[in-house]
Amino acid sequence: MPAWVIDSYGGNDVLRYTTNASFPIIHYPNEVIVRVHAAGLNPLDVSMRGGYGAASLSMKRDPMNLQQKGSEFPLILGRDVSGVIMECGLDVKYFKEGDEVWAAIPPWKRGSLAEFVVLSANEISHKPKTLSHSDAASLPYVGATAWSALVHTGGLTKENCAKKRILILGGSGGVGTFSIQMLKAWGGHVTVTCSQSAEPLVRGLGADHVVDYTAGPVEVALSTLEKFDMILDNIGGDTESWALGLLKPWSGAKYVTLVTPFLQNTDLLGVADGMMQTSITVVSKVLKHLWKGVHYRWGFFIPNGLALEDISEMIRAVVEAEFPFSQVPQAFQKMQEGHARGKTVVHVAEGWGDNSEH
Repeated sequence: MPAWVIDSYGGNDVLRYTTNASFPIIHYPNEVIVRVHAAGLNPLDVSMRGGYGAASLSMKRDPMNLQQKGSEFPLILGRDVSGVIMECGLDVKYFKEGDEVWAAIPPWKRGSLAEFVVLSANEISHKPKTLSHSDAASLPYVGATAWSALVHTGGLTKENCAKKRILILGGSGGVGTFSIQMLKAWGGHVTVTCSQSAEPLVRGLGADHVVDYTAGPVEVALSTLEKFDMILDNIGGDTESWALGLLKPWSGAKYVTLVTPFLQNTDLLGVADGMMQTSITVVSKVLKHLWKGVHYRWGFFIPNGLALEDISEMIRAVVEAEFPFSQVPQAFQKMQEGHARGKTVVHVAEGWGDNSEH
């Protein structure tokens, strides 16, 4: 089948188009084969192209989905998919052939930059009829990540979110734009940090207050505001050194960061030592901040088809750039530029057979 693959880790030059990628096969009765119409790219795809997480993800990958014994190559990237079911496993009851579906693909599985992809039935959801395949492909991965961070880790629900003050550090990217809409639909008060040029976007999505990080030290501007019940950090870096001081102490307030050293530790130290170092780091930080009256947490992506059903009616897609299947390297280049205003989407179905192998 047609696909974009990598045969080694590196820069954009490792991306290779082929018409001979192995066709996916249903190995388990709860799986489906989806014909890809659109694929969404995420910063994680750029990182994985360079080898990020290789040590841990290679262990997690299903041996039956590896191309050769002991090797993940050729590897297909792409974490978002919108398409049509072509075949269902024997135990799949909620879906049928011909259903339009969308899904976030776990990073240990073969991705969506191909004509077909295999997914578990619990990872997919019926695509909302109001969304095109392009718009649908922009939402699942950031949606599942935001849902996991805000609901599972942060403890927010539509019942308890009303009037809570939430700060989103880095609000104009995929997870940020999704989180704004979700929190506003639940009645939360949302403050966002972003550049001045992104302010119209985040305000249009419902942000109550916007702090321009290009206007001066963002921590100074935020310190003048009423303290927060929760912070979602999409930035990382040195933000931890000052952000937790913006939370309401001794009130159950939580700081949830999506920038964690877990995969980096396992890449550098190996799986066993990396996991040990990660455990030491997170426990020490949790205890350190618990003494100050706030909760420190790490947020992670968790595939969740049911969550997509819950969020589909309250979110609108924010697509910044769209590329044909022949221009996947250009799409990756766009991702590398950073400072995203939404998502980058590749139209896969329109490109079948339009490329020559190179």
